[in-house]
Amino acid sequence: QIVLVSGHLDSWDVGQGAMDDGGGAFISWEALSLIKDLGLRPKRTLRLVLWTAEEQGGIGAEQYYQLHKENISNFDIVMESDEGTFKPSGLGFTGNAKARDIVKEIMTLLQPINVTEVYDGAEGTDIDYWMRDRVPGASLLDDLSKYFWFHHSQGDTMTVQDPNQMNLCAAVWTVVSYVIADMEEMLPR
Repeated sequence: QIVLVSGHLDSWDVGQGAMDDGGGAFISWEALSLIKDLGLRPKRTLRLVLWTAEEQGGIGAEQYYQLHKENISNFDIVMESDEGTFKPSGLGFTGNAKARDIVKEIMTLLQPINVTEVYDGAEGTDIDYWMRDRVPGASLLDDLSKYFWFHHSQGDTMTVQDPNQMNLCAAVWTVVSYVIADMEEMLPR
């Protein structure tokens, strides 16, 4: 059984892709690194996917889906960060009411950093295939007030990234992915 965390590696042609989507790729990598460094071993596999060709229409995601859809019942949740890594506010979530209640309870663990909200509808080109087939999905929601200042522009460079805000995003990704991967049962569908 698999809990998938992800971001995409490619960027728009004019930018470096530090925010879109280097930040999402980084926090996904960091989540697994933190779990390993803490010596935690969840019941399910945590899988990092660094998507390719998202900006060219999600070609990498479609290929991955085609290769793994026969095992779809083993995918517990698919998580994608692709809207920057500014100060996080919560998660977008797609799934049934019982799964949403579980995710809401998990998010209460993040009260110390004031990131507890669960919003309707996860978004992510790379996880859409899975969510259409009823696999629960989550996307990081963060402060988008500056996102479109840099989105698909030459301004999307490392200077956009704030290490403290990225650490908060990585904390959200780590807690949610680990807790879901370590639950007794998979999220309800």
